[in-house]
Amino acid sequence: MRPPLLPPSRSRAPRRLLPAAATAVVLLLAGCGEEEEAAVATAAVQTGAVREVVEAPGTVQPRASSTVTAPATGTVATLEVTDGQQVQAGQVLATIDSPQAHDALEQAREADRRAAAAGSSSSSSADPDEVAAQQRRARADARARFEQAEQQAAALPDAVAREAALAAVRSSRTQYELLAAQTQALVEQVAAGLGDVDAAVAALGQAQRVQTRAAVAAAQATVDALTVRAPITGTVSLAGTGSAGTALPAGAAALLQSGALPESALAGAAAGQDLGAAGAPGSPVLAAGAAVNAGAPLLSVIDASVLTLTADVDESDVLRVQPGQVAEVAVDAVEGATYRGTVTGVDPSATGTGGAVTYTVRLSYDGGTADSGGEAPTPLPGMSAVVSLVVAEAADAVRVPAAAVVRGGAGTAAEGADAPGDAVWVVRDGVAERRDVTVGVRGQQAVQVTEGLRAGERIVTEGAADVRAGQQLP
Repeated sequence: MRPPLLPPSRSRAPRRLLPAAATAVVLLLAGCGEEEEAAVATAAVQTGAVREVVEAPGTVQPRASSTVTAPATGTVATLEVTDGQQVQAGQVLATIDSPQAHDALEQAREADRRAAAAGSSSSSSADPDEVAAQQRRARADARARFEQAEQQAAALPDAVAREAALAAVRSSRTQYELLAAQTQALVEQVAAGLGDVDAAVAALGQAQRVQTRAAVAAAQATVDALTVRAPITGTVSLAGTGSAGTALPAGAAALLQSGALPESALAGAAAGQDLGAAGAPGSPVLAAGAAVNAGAPLLSVIDASVLTLTADVDESDVLRVQPGQVAEVAVDAVEGATYRGTVTGVDPSATGTGGAVTYTVRLSYDGGTADSGGEAPTPLPGMSAVVSLVVAEAADAVRVPAAAVVRGGAGTAAEGADAPGDAVWVVRDGVAERRDVTVGVRGQQAVQVTEGLRAGERIVTEGAADVRAGQQLP
């Protein structure tokens, strides 16, 4: 265990004479025509640990949290899971009934069949002007269909399937553009009487088949995605949605804690309700028969098997935060417990709210100790916390209370000097003597003195700003 920080210093001594053995004395100073009491305390310099701490608001995070969205517009045909259920990656969560997706697939297949038939038909009597017009219409139609195919691919809920489909569509689009450019060159040769009409028509048909096959593949991927599968292993939350790296959706904390379906989980989940705005306050829980829109959140899967922490550190402090530094964490929901964390990284991008600029610091979760000394209860994802990051630490250091250090010309006004830097008042033969010191680690209550002071010397620990050189101190 790390040595505790020094206890807070008293800002004002009791208004009475102290016994001779005490380290605090009361001095009477004149000011504004009236006598005022200023408390001055002295003590011997000690050694010990000093820690410099940066505090920041934090949040307990799950290992992963994934929102599952609807692959197409339709209704929930079957719901295969319940709120709070543990699922494995790839497990079927629900099926969506979407006539629109099936119609789009059939239309894409029909367009592909027409393109295949056109490419195999005889073109010996084709008019060059008609071939040129067909080429212009085909390019315009292809652009529209490629855009539609990309939209279909981008709407796929599974990240792996989505990236694969998008890559296939983009590859087909690049191939089409190359073939279309070749076709354009052939058409221009035909118009100039230098080319073969059959070759131009064949090239046009080949380019069209690239586009129609890509459209079929995208539409088929959407239909396949109507069987919704878990993207990760974790716990299902039907009561709203969340996203990776954010607090859990409404009701998720309860289901993770109890592992049981909350009594009110299905309240308001009447069949046929539109979940296009799922996740908003008061939105219904997903249920069979509910109407869904393409891309709308359906449910969340939360992996809380490993917890982490995030802290929002102010820009003035973040440069002192480095991976490997330790932190003490107080979770608001667990009174008296002290949790531990280790910095794993600092996000390079800043966030700003109301003029304040902060950076997200990520930490591992290293367990906790209850106020009774036993193991602290494991917090739940989404719980708020206060993270105390130890940005500097010195063991067995010459240590003085922070109130003992004066800066600049404090205490030198009588001499008219302007002494820079840090200093302390040393009591030598009962007289105050100002001594410059070099400060290392600056804790909130105690600081490390690296030069200018030795352990055992007596210094002023309270009221230092009111002391003057040569002042008598018992």
